[in-house]
Amino acid sequence: MNAIEGESSANRIRVTRSVSIARSEIRFRTSRSGGPGGQHAQKTETRVEALFDVDSSPSLTAAQKQRVAARAGRVLRAVAEDERSQARNRELAGERLVSALREALRVPRRRLATRPPRAAVEERLAEKQRRSDVKRGRGPVGDE
Repeated sequence: MNAIEGESSANRIRVTRSVSIARSEIRFRTSRSGGPGGQHAQKTETRVEALFDVDSSPSLTAAQKQRVAARAGRVLRAVAEDERSQARNRELAGERLVSALREALRVPRRRLATRPPRAAVEERLAEKQRRSDVKRGRGPVGDE
């Protein structure tokens, strides 16, 4: 794990089994939420935007930074304006940001080429022959 000197585990967010980032690496910006809501929504900044700069993060290796930048961009961004509370929106934005980072770090599994079983091939060909016979039977009737 890429633990930073002086950072306790309480100040770190676990992203995957091998990656955790410091809470201080996530920047939060607040603004007023859009839409209706009366005086509360017009006076308070409850919309929260969480930002994570991939390039300046000491928690990620160079390969991880490259993978995240290629899949999600150099700066990850998550917005939450679902709740009335700024604190709850901050939690939601942080969770969404970590989820996006986790998805960007995920290494897709290689597909192993496999062949269909012989029985499946034979069944498919037999079904094609049955359909062919049915359609041939629908044709014009010959003179006898």
